[in-house]
Amino acid sequence: MRKPPSGHPLTLPKVQTSFPPESDSARELRLKRRDAVRDAFRRCWTSYRKYAWMSDELRPVSGKRHDPFGAWGATLVDSLDTLWIMGLKDEFYEAVAAAATINFDKVPPADVNVFETNIRYLGGFLAAYDLSGDQRMLIKAREVGELLYAAFDTPNRMPVTRWPAWSANWNKEQTASHHVVLAEIGTLTLEFTRLSMLTGDPKWFDAVDRITEVFKAQQQDTRLPGMWPAIVNAKDLNFGDHPDYTLGALADSLYEYFPKTHALVGGLLPVYEELYKSSMETAIRYNLFRPMLPDEKDVLISGHVYVGKHDDKLKEPLLRPEAQHLVCFAGGMFALGGRLIQNDTHVKIGEKLMDGCVWTYRNMPLGIMPETFHMLPCDSADKCPWDEDKWRRAVLKKAGLNPNMDAKEADAEIAKRRIPKGFTAIPDPRYILRPEAIESVFILYRITGREDLPDTAWKMFEAVQENTKTDLANSAVKDISITEGKPEPEDSMESFWLGETLKYFYLMFSEPDLISLDEYVFNTEAHPLKRLLP
Repeated sequence: MRKPPSGHPLTLPKVQTSFPPESDSARELRLKRRDAVRDAFRRCWTSYRKYAWMSDELRPVSGKRHDPFGAWGATLVDSLDTLWIMGLKDEFYEAVAAAATINFDKVPPADVNVFETNIRYLGGFLAAYDLSGDQRMLIKAREVGELLYAAFDTPNRMPVTRWPAWSANWNKEQTASHHVVLAEIGTLTLEFTRLSMLTGDPKWFDAVDRITEVFKAQQQDTRLPGMWPAIVNAKDLNFGDHPDYTLGALADSLYEYFPKTHALVGGLLPVYEELYKSSMETAIRYNLFRPMLPDEKDVLISGHVYVGKHDDKLKEPLLRPEAQHLVCFAGGMFALGGRLIQNDTHVKIGEKLMDGCVWTYRNMPLGIMPETFHMLPCDSADKCPWDEDKWRRAVLKKAGLNPNMDAKEADAEIAKRRIPKGFTAIPDPRYILRPEAIESVFILYRITGREDLPDTAWKMFEAVQENTKTDLANSAVKDISITEGKPEPEDSMESFWLGETLKYFYLMFSEPDLISLDEYVFNTEAHPLKRLLP
């Protein structure tokens, strides 16, 4: 068994900036906003408590229950640390008592999603323990850890990421898959390492360290050296032969966990700093682009890179300017990573990525970013004048129409498709209560202290509340590109609304020493884990 690092943690660079004293009026406004966020949380929590207690999710329109994550109470566990952070201690201890009764021996008939179970349940219990010291939460974390560890029982020690627990219970042989989502095999290091640190049992660290070893060994041998493709072959340990490279969906949290694991272990595992530096060098060169915008604002967006083959020879990397709400986490990742490795360029890139997401919120009709969208890359990152004809042609071409049609006719087609200037397509106009944009705003605020960011965050919160609020709670909505009325709800409220989105909004308006980034790292479900400190 490989053991977690021992020894005296390194003194890593300070992450958070020093905030000046605030005036009485500024404090009053901040606390008013903070309490409004807490009120929104309590309203949703009360409805969950009444209509869907111990279920994974509340359906916020119909009031029904929904169990997509093992029926182990995902919203309950995801919300534990939010309750503590918001000072709702009575509700916290009631939730802890209920969570302590969850039976993780009772597995669902469907495959267990190792990734989701890890980030929501294991991360949730670990954070609840790190914050409160309640031993019941460490016991539950270990139970989840034992459950997940069984998915690693394969010939090459790579996990079965969509794990058929029933088959395993019948002692059927299991092997890792040829087709594994990158994020699902790479987003285990924080939780498994922390569990080994807290329990003294090295097996969880041993499990993820073997995965990290493969990432490190193959980092420069992929089609886009430095990064890994969105799909990897875990059975044959081939982590490089796929054409798609992204910081977004299918890959996102793998990259996020490099600087965070570096911080978690106090810099005692140099491999994570190395993995971060090399992968971000590639991402900066190939994935990030400046979009052409009507106000010519200098921001960055993270796109998708395709590396094809012809006659066994690699083609030039091709940028596809497809963006996602999900990839808005990258601004916070670059800023945090930049602080930890003392690279101001990364912090500035993180700021521009965050500004890109904020721009997208502000320039949609309802003030909310869509799930996915496309933009037009600038010819030059240094100077990018707005060219309305060029933008118009790009929109028409993306829609499969004649890009050279008459301007008046073209404007009518664009209006029909509800494409605001600066965007070229919006293939998925939903908003599903995602946290990634406010996550980066929060992290950049804690790192830079930028004075405009609290007002930015408040406008985002108001827009989301106005357009997603139901009689019971808040719901994902189908189309935020509409220009009149309120968007149609989807009757869905994933646990991350309470576990992440509202937590980040609350922390945005809290004192900066509440869950300091110099003391904690957040897992990808916003669960704060204690860092090793000197």
